[in-house]
Amino acid sequence: MIEIKNLYKTFQTKDGKVEALKNVNITVNDGDIYGIIGMSGAGKSTLVRCINMLERPTEGQVLVDGVDIGALPEKELRSIRRNITMIFQGFNLLMQRTCLKNICFPLELAGVGKEEAKKRAMELLETVGLPDKANAYPAQLSGGQQQRIAIARALATNPKVLLCDEATSALDPKTTHSILQLISSINKKLGITVIIITHQMSVVEEVCSHVAILDEGEVVEKGTVSDIFSNPQSEAAKRLVFPDGAKELPPPVDGESRIRVVFNGADAAGAPLITRMAIDINIAANILGASTSIIDNRVFGNMLLGITGGEDALTKAKDYLEKVGDVLVEEI
Repeated sequence: MIEIKNLYKTFQTKDGKVEALKNVNITVNDGDIYGIIGMSGAGKSTLVRCINMLERPTEGQVLVDGVDIGALPEKELRSIRRNITMIFQGFNLLMQRTCLKNICFPLELAGVGKEEAKKRAMELLETVGLPDKANAYPAQLSGGQQQRIAIARALATNPKVLLCDEATSALDPKTTHSILQLISSINKKLGITVIIITHQMSVVEEVCSHVAILDEGEVVEKGTVSDIFSNPQSEAAKRLVFPDGAKELPPPVDGESRIRVVFNGADAAGAPLITRMAIDINIAANILGASTSIIDNRVFGNMLLGITGGEDALTKAKDYLEKVGDVLVEEI
């Protein structure tokens, strides 16, 4: 378990003090994929660097399995860091080394023998789906392949925690999806706790179980992804969940109820869901706002619907939509 308690980080600049983080409190349970999201300048990267003590907090604690890692001597902290590895937006591979030797590098630093390191690296190349790239150099790979090698390198020391700092921001949507699926698979197979730092809500909704919203260095909202997506409370969360629909909606017409539908990988095959509902149960919905995308024929995102016809129509619509897999319905 990772517990971030009352964390502050202040930087001194020529113009005075800048509070990058203010009283941050987050708990990440073992085996979670936890998203930390915010716009540029919200403090995300500072927070992730505080988690592994690359940045020392001004105040507060980071506890890993109950141990305050900020209070550890440097030697013990280095040992802890082998259990908390990191991947980045820019991949950070050593361009003069082959993929195999990139993965071997942290093992060499840990004093692992050459043959054992090579064996481990080959196993990890299989894990990330690139066993044929052992002797290739990073410059010969696509961005998605480079990130897979970076993930393999991060897994080399058998870490308990994987930190992903904007790890998919430089990738196209299809490649992003494949990398997120890989991270999800690693989480399930190896039980590694994953913390994903991102400004993209689509990343959070695809793989994260929990999320914290950062705004100007403060956690303004946190909880399960489904809860935040169903009913965002803070203005920052509303801007992220509904980037095109955070504006005020017109008041409901007489007899209109409103529901929010969250798509978390629902099957997009066949006629659109709202059209099917109108045909199947004769209930038409007014689409008041939507932010959805389709990846590999599955729908991710949110939709706000107006339903007329009273309680009976509302109940029928909710029942119909809730029978669809990977769809959450919330009355608002």
